[in-house]
Amino acid sequence: MIDALTDSLEQYMNVVSLRQKLVTSNIANADTPGYRAQDLDFQASFQSALDGGTPQPAEVTGLATRNDGNNVDLDREARLLAENAMRFSAASTLMKSQLNTIKEAIQGGKS
Repeated sequence: MIDALTDSLEQYMNVVSLRQKLVTSNIANADTPGYRAQDLDFQASFQSALDGGTPQPAEVTGLATRNDGNNVDLDREARLLAENAMRFSAASTLMKSQLNTIKEAIQGGKS
């Protein structure tokens, strides 16, 4: 941990990464009979990670279930992929900026 902000950004990126794995797993199992989509409550998971806990995936409720028992909604998963990409991009930009600031401080303001 370099400082509180970089630690928070690291935890945020970890939650984004976990959600990405869940979404890609949902997509990969879109045709698997009986498969139930998994996701995170993003805000609760991020808070849990900040508090030292482990985010817990849960089955997504309220989705239409097909005759084979599968409830993956590919439109929903595509939206989550796009949302996740934006979250990760913003966090990585902030992390890069934070690390550049620390680097400049270490070098005494010399580039």
